[in-house]
Parts: sequence; structure tokens; C-alpha cells
Amino acid sequence: MSTPASPDNLRAVRAWFEESFRTRWEMGASVSIWQHGREVLSLAHGHCDRARTRLWDENTLVPVWSATKGPAAVCCLLAVEEAGIPLDCPVAEVWPEFVGGGKGNIAFIHLLSHTAGLCALDERVPIYNHDAVIEALEHQRPLWEPGTRQGYHARTFGFLLDEVVRRLTEAESLGEYFREVFGSPMALDFWIGLPSAQWDRVSPIYPGKISIANADQPFIKAFNTAGTLTHRTFVSPFGLNAVSDFNQSETWARGYASMGGVGSARGLAQFYSMLAQGGRWNGTQIIPESVVRRLEQTLTQENDSVLLTPIAFSAGMMQDPLNEDPELGGGKLRQLYGPSALAFGHPGAGGSLAFADPENGISFAYVMNQMEVGALPGERVQGLVRALYA
Repeated sequence: MSTPASPDNLRAVRAWFEESFRTRWEMGASVSIWQHGREVLSLAHGHCDRARTRLWDENTLVPVWSATKGPAAVCCLLAVEEAGIPLDCPVAEVWPEFVGGGKGNIAFIHLLSHTAGLCALDERVPIYNHDAVIEALEHQRPLWEPGTRQGYHARTFGFLLDEVVRRLTEAESLGEYFREVFGSPMALDFWIGLPSAQWDRVSPIYPGKISIANADQPFIKAFNTAGTLTHRTFVSPFGLNAVSDFNQSETWARGYASMGGVGSARGLAQFYSMLAQGGRWNGTQIIPESVVRRLEQTLTQENDSVLLTPIAFSAGMMQDPLNEDPELGGGKLRQLYGPSALAFGHPGAGGSLAFADPENGISFAYVMNQMEVGALPGERVQGLVRALYA
């Protein structure tokens, strides 16, 4: 068996990537893979538009949707750590108004593990009105007893973490804090709040098409059925529900911490490379190793009430769920993040994916502009990860 990121494996990654443009409807995409702090593979190919007037290259930026949640979670964890606050501390200790609606017992660990019961809002507020969303979250009653159930906080997650970071630091937003602590010092080609000087580098994104094959998926059915928890979650707060909304410079600039990140595969993979090395970058300890250990430790694993499939979460990162049936010999139910049980990361709508594998010193990122349909990344990226670890 070859070792992860061996020359043979990297050749297999390249072959799968190239084949996706011929047979898997890839339009423009990049892959960046790092090992032990060094980029070992950079792939970029295709076009930024359907008319093929603009070439895609390794410096192309693209919206990555929920792949933003990984960097956002690290920002929140670091802010909490530097304030000397334990994760089991009630959020209201830092954010007193949060206690409304009977939320006095919700702790930071509940926010980060998607077990707070705040995935959908009863109040209808627009996503672009930050103050109104925060006020609605302050009033909101938990939809379940915090810590007893897991439901992906698709949109509210970013607002919750953003407000915590604002209150714990002097930063005006989580995106600004990310830039100060990680983006600028590491020269990352990734932003949560894209400055106008970078707008002309962004590729538009294109929606995936629902087919007969995927229309019956439980998540797709629930997502398209008004009143379900899944549907309510993805429209709370409301607005930015069309893919075309994410091709607007105003959306890139606002820095939504749940889904507003814009960057390159290299920018994301470089960030995760730092995490794969215990928080160190170029000989400097960027974040304490204790924070990275929290990202590796699974806090909850359930058939997620929103995504309707088994999902595992550490403190803000997604992990592959483990097979808990002893008769089936354990192991992972899926390997989006490779075979290591310590690996963690986050996908984004349509297929983007970034993760760290500290056990092997590997980080990986894939971004693209032609989206696929589904809650989790599809075959285009799964094949890349399989090849990397074959």
C-alpha cells in the first residue's frame, strides 16, 4: 500500500481531476495539497464562465459557502481560549442579552457542536441586517434542550460565532479578526469579507441540476419542503437563497461567517496546513496546540436533524462519523477527510472541501465553480480524496 501523498498517489489525484473535466461536468476547479508545511500538489484547470471566455488558474478566487465555517470556528475557539474561558461556560457570561428565551444554560460547546437548538429562527429577519439577526437570536427559544440533539446550524452558526468574537476581541467582525490573526500574517488567499481590490479575481458560480437520481435523497426532499426543520434552517435568516446572489460583490464584502468566505484552494489548504502541524507555521506558533486538539476531538455524532444523515462534529469542525456497529468492525462510515480518525475540516455547498489530517501532516482543499447537488461533497472531490490515500 502506498503512503498518503506519495508520488503515485499524487499522480492518481491529477488523473482523477483531469477526468472530471471530461466526464463529470467540471467547469473550473483547483486542488491544493500540502504535507508537513509544503505544497506538494497544485492543480487548476478550466474556465470561469460557461461561455469559456475567461480561463481559470490557481489564483482564481471563488465563493466556498460553508467551507467558511472551519476558519470561523478556529477564530471563535482562539478568542475564547485567549480570554481564558472554558468551552462549558455559558455564552451569556460574555453576551448577557443571549439569556433571552431561556438560553442561560447554552454553553460555547453547544454553539460549536451544532447542539444548541438555534438552527432555525421563529422571527423572520433579513440576513443582511446583522443587528436584527443578533436580536432575533437573543429572543429565540432553543428548539430542543441544548446538548441533547444535533442539528446543523447552516446560517445561524456564523452569526453566533461572529457575535462572540466581536465581544471577546476588539475586532469589528469575525472576518476582520481572521484577517488580523491568520490572513495577513500567513499571506492567505482567503477572506471572510473580500476587499474590493480582489473582486476582479472572483469566478462566478453556477448551480447544480437536480436529477431523478438525487431528487429522492431525504435531504433534498426536506430542503425543498416548506415547514420542515431542514427548510426552516436554510432560510433562517432569510435572503441570499439563489446561487446568483453569491456572484454579487456586496455578498463577498459582507463577510458572512457561515457561508461568505471567498478564496483559492491554496489559501484554504495553507490555513489547514498550519492546523495539521499543531498550529505552527514557518516556525511560529500561530495558535496554541490545545486549540488544534479540540478540533480533533469528536463531541457529537448523530443522524443530524437538519442534514438527515450521520454527521460528527468536533468544536466547530465536521468529521467523518464512525461506524458504531461492532458487528461491522468499526471504522468510518465515509472518508471525506481520509482514513485518520483525527482528521477534521468542512465542506461547502456544491462540493468545495478543505481539511487537515494532523496524523499524516496533510492538508487538502478543493474549490470549483460548477456546483453539484446534495448536502455533502459528491464524487468529484471524493475521488480526489480516495486517490490521495489509496
